[in-house]
Amino acid sequence: MLNCKPSLLTVAIAAAGMSVMFMPQDVNAADNSSEQQASIERTQLASTVDKSATTDGNNNVASDDADIEQIERIKVTGYSRSLIDSINTKRYGDTVSEQLSADDLGALPDVSMADALTRLPGISAVRTGGQAAEINIRGMSGGFVFSTLNGREQVSTSGSRSIEFDQYPSELISSAAVYKSPKASLIEGGVAGTVELATVSPLSKDNQHNFVVNARAMYNDRASEVYGAKEHGDRFSFSYQGKYLEDTLGVAVGYARLNQPSVATQFIGLAYNDVKDVDGVSGDINGSVDCPECEYISEGFELQHLGGVETRNGYMGAIEWAPVDNFVLKADTFISRFDSESFARGFRVKLGGANASVANPVLDGNAVIGGTFNRSSSSYTRVELVNDDNQDFDEVDNYGVNADWQVTDNLNVNVDVSLSSAKSDFRNGLLWSNVAVDANADTPIFDENVSISYLLNGLDLPNIGFNQADAFSDIDRVMVSKYGIYPFENEDELKAYRIDFEYTLDNDYIASIEFGARYSDRTYSNDRSVFEYGNDGAFSGSEPPLQLTNDMATVVNWDGDFGYFPSYLAIDLDSALNAWFPNGTPQPVQTWGNAGGVIDAQGYTTNYSWSVLQSGEVYEEVTSGYIMANIDMEIGDLPVTGNLGVRVVNTDQSATMLQNVDGDATLGAQNITDSIGIINQNYAPTVQGDSYTDVLPSINLNFKITNDSQIRFAAAKVMSRPPINRLAGDISASVNDDGEINGSSTNNPFLKPFYADQYDLSFEHYFDEGAVVAAVFYKNIDSFIDTFAIENYDFKGNGFNVPDYITDDVSGEQIETTNGTYTTAVNNAEGGYIRGLELAYTHVFTSLPSPFSGLGFSGSYSFTQSEVESITDLGGDSVTQALPGLSENVANATLFYSYEGFETRISARFRDEFVSEQVAINEQVVNFDGETVIDYQASYQVTDGLGVLFQINNLTDEPTKSYFGSTSKTGTIQYFGREFYLGLNYAM
Repeated sequence: MLNCKPSLLTVAIAAAGMSVMFMPQDVNAADNSSEQQASIERTQLASTVDKSATTDGNNNVASDDADIEQIERIKVTGYSRSLIDSINTKRYGDTVSEQLSADDLGALPDVSMADALTRLPGISAVRTGGQAAEINIRGMSGGFVFSTLNGREQVSTSGSRSIEFDQYPSELISSAAVYKSPKASLIEGGVAGTVELATVSPLSKDNQHNFVVNARAMYNDRASEVYGAKEHGDRFSFSYQGKYLEDTLGVAVGYARLNQPSVATQFIGLAYNDVKDVDGVSGDINGSVDCPECEYISEGFELQHLGGVETRNGYMGAIEWAPVDNFVLKADTFISRFDSESFARGFRVKLGGANASVANPVLDGNAVIGGTFNRSSSSYTRVELVNDDNQDFDEVDNYGVNADWQVTDNLNVNVDVSLSSAKSDFRNGLLWSNVAVDANADTPIFDENVSISYLLNGLDLPNIGFNQADAFSDIDRVMVSKYGIYPFENEDELKAYRIDFEYTLDNDYIASIEFGARYSDRTYSNDRSVFEYGNDGAFSGSEPPLQLTNDMATVVNWDGDFGYFPSYLAIDLDSALNAWFPNGTPQPVQTWGNAGGVIDAQGYTTNYSWSVLQSGEVYEEVTSGYIMANIDMEIGDLPVTGNLGVRVVNTDQSATMLQNVDGDATLGAQNITDSIGIINQNYAPTVQGDSYTDVLPSINLNFKITNDSQIRFAAAKVMSRPPINRLAGDISASVNDDGEINGSSTNNPFLKPFYADQYDLSFEHYFDEGAVVAAVFYKNIDSFIDTFAIENYDFKGNGFNVPDYITDDVSGEQIETTNGTYTTAVNNAEGGYIRGLELAYTHVFTSLPSPFSGLGFSGSYSFTQSEVESITDLGGDSVTQALPGLSENVANATLFYSYEGFETRISARFRDEFVSEQVAINEQVVNFDGETVIDYQASYQVTDGLGVLFQINNLTDEPTKSYFGSTSKTGTIQYFGREFYLGLNYAM
């Protein structure tokens, strides 16, 4: 399918391009162009010279070459230098972009690139475990953000397309850019924007050799409140760059290690997924269609201590060879290993749903936010003691070879071959304990005398009370009742091949023409498996609970704001499992099982067909080509630069599926064997997918209205492909006794990309000590993914293996099948606009007298609106939610100062409320409260090579808080602690 219907954007770009290309030009264009370049050079120089230097009457640096030679330069280093470099890169770029320079990333390195990127205008972060991980750009979540490393597409360990930027140590990245407007030569994929990370090019460095070592110790001030958590960690990095063989061979290597405690204390409210008439009053407030007098009840809540260790090892290497002046060959690699081992201990409270006995209910509208819940004979009301063990081992590998050949004075050819791969091995181990009447009894009895009182307190911690509170820390009452292991492994690999040409023209309008082609082949796979033993809501006779001994458990108290919660038993996982499974803990498997369960090869009952059905592969092949004209001309006396181009992209996507055909061999049924040898004959393996072609025009124009001011305009059609995991095939279809075919799928291999027409307009003013930028933008997005029921769905026409007839079991009559309903993920949610304003101001006060000349400020503010909304019922009633990732107001500011080797800065980043996925709860998209995160950093250069450094991250211990629709229905309240760093830097 060729998606080339002309849109208003396409016509606008074509018209703008034609008017620029055929506008008459001044006959003195060549002279003006030279003067423009000279002006550029003078402006770049002005940011680094002493104010006593020779200037003309307009306070510009004198253009006389002899005078320039005599200018006394001052050495601007550290954060000030990085800001100047970033401003210059933005100023002379050909797209709407934001920049981070090498000095910025290396002088006082952030924990990761996620932290570094959040200092840029219009960019905010979603914190995971207290650390910035996913970034949002212009009100759009990480799934709409495309990322490259050294110009090459990156795959992710997230299991989707959202890049986890905490995988990238800032010490190993030499520069970063965020492209908010695309150009035809950029790889497609970012509706929100494209993040380009780059590692060092050793031959481009000025010094013959550079060697940098960084070491620091860290401390988390909340770890002492969490039993078993580590308080201390460390960071270490080194890098080397050298040039050899008369500067024809360059080598760069780097290593960065992060070993830090992972700490949190949290309350998590669960969704309102039950209904019950708790007040006996009916009226206009209806709980559900089936029970109009009912109120909504939450599933429950969790109170937990989290602790553990995160270890990240990053490696970077590059070899660059330039045997002749017109040819450069470079091979580079970037590797990251991020391992996290953590525990979660505390309570998981189950309120008991519609069958619980509820007294003294407190309502917010038609939702229960408090009351006393008592266990009844048919309810599941209980308090579980949890001692969970989570392991997450992530791997990122990137390799590339690039050849750049200046064939003639006019023609340049660039060839690139790359491999990007990611692997995530997440293992969730859950250990449940429950209260017994007497744990020492020969046959322990589950204590069903359960009463839970609670009252939510909005975005503050709730009031709670348990009648069993004293038993939670009593080894004679608590017994281990269930253990479960739930691994989720995914792998993602992309091979890409690219060739680009640039031909320089001797033309008064077009400086050069760029064109090229790219092919990529991507394979994504996920594997699910499971092991469970015991019962989390009772004591099982066939799988009896474990009695604890003193060496297995420790009484844990809550501290600080959580100090009023009851004590509980922290259980040593290894000791408990060794006692419960003396022959070794069974490992998870993929299994079909059956209705009654099966005994697996390890001797334990297993019955989880989803572990097979939710495993599979996705394939994606992309072929693209582009042509782009680089504009360099004048309209009257107004210099105009930029580009005009089009990118054509063909995508071929497919996924493996298992269709339930009830063992009908004529429909492709095969014998499929699971991990423990059980054979299932009901399913037909198949591969289904779609192919489509997109045409993506773009234009970027820069109008230089004065030597110091310019206006940018950009317009483009952009696309973001659906999350790679949403293309997976997890369909199911069945035929009922009447011959009607119905089916469902969480994912869909036929999903199309998100498309948007976008426009950017910005004004930029530069002065000797900084810049002021104001920008507006508008995106019109076509659609979003939603789950939708399609009536009268053509199953056979869409590739389903379904029968034409079924046979009635009683009469033997053949019944013709009919199409029913198919519920699946579709590009159906209504699109809409996203629009906003961005303001940025940077000032390095070098003109002030010493010692104030080292003072500076950098800040930005963005306001974003969108008509795009989604519907959520997690808080009870169906209510609208904003676009995930959108904060209307986002701001960041940095105040910095340097003097005689001392440098300090304090940075704050703010975002108001937004919508995102709730911490630790899959697929619960909730509202998050606004947050302000403040960091402080300082350093002192003891000698030319040796420096000391001090940092505090999350200076105010800012928590993460979320809620379901209204703040009265508490979601997450999570505190992470402050992180203190003290260390040394050495460079030579």
